[in-house]
Amino acid sequence: MAEFGFNEHHQKEVVNYMRFARSKMVLRLKTIDSCFEELKDSRLVEETFTVDEVKEMLDGLQAVVHGEVETELINTAHTNVLLLRQLFSQAEKFYLRLQSDISELESRELLEQVAEFEKTDFKSTNKKNQETSKPKLAPLNEGGVSELLNKEIARLQEENDKLKTRMRTLESQAMSALDERTKAERALKDLQKVQGDQQVAAQSQDISSLEDTVAALKGEYERSLSANSASQKGLQENLVSAKHDLLRVQEQLSLAEKELDKKFQQTAAYRNMKEILTKKNEQIKDIRKRLQRYEPSE
Repeated sequence: MAEFGFNEHHQKEVVNYMRFARSKMVLRLKTIDSCFEELKDSRLVEETFTVDEVKEMLDGLQAVVHGEVETELINTAHTNVLLLRQLFSQAEKFYLRLQSDISELESRELLEQVAEFEKTDFKSTNKKNQETSKPKLAPLNEGGVSELLNKEIARLQEENDKLKTRMRTLESQAMSALDERTKAERALKDLQKVQGDQQVAAQSQDISSLEDTVAALKGEYERSLSANSASQKGLQENLVSAKHDLLRVQEQLSLAEKELDKKFQQTAAYRNMKEILTKKNEQIKDIRKRLQRYEPSE
């Protein structure tokens, strides 16, 4: 027996279908033969025929045979569709998706295997009056394997729903943590900006005061020059001293700015804000790790 990779049950199903196809083919061949016999009996009663008469008879016979063959081919295609419908219906009950390779239907090697299978396993098909059994495809019940599969599918769907709900909850928590982190960073930036503005204002005021002092000294120096050239040297020394004072004050301002920044970092508001940012970063890292457990791998 030719082998097609089927089990015994499926091998029997193939045999039953081929028997069905063979019976349909034999019946249609009989119909075509009867067309020729009818032509012989009804038209071939004279000894000679004209060309037109022979052409008319052949045209009529061609039309009849063409119709019979066309009907049989259409019926065969529809029968194959019904067979596929039965197979697909059973597969869908097990949530399977069957696929077919149309190119194999014209494979010469496979067609020769089918022909060899027909020769070796259909010797009894010449018995035209033999009635072959035509068992129907057994319907799938709701017990046994099917019931177990349905229960497993339902369980997996329920677990999938739970995972989706958990995923949405974690995403919501992550978004909330990100929002809180953004708010905390914005508040810290605002606080630093306010503190910086205050420092800049104080420095500007000190520099302006020093500039006013230098301008006053310069004016006084100029007035003293015009009034008394003898005091020029003293005014120059005062001007140099004022410049030194300005440089010293600017250095003191720089040190004060660094000290102020250091004190700001030691304030409770700064430490609290830094602790909040650190906690939020740890929460986000933890949530991301938990999310990676439920995200499908690419």
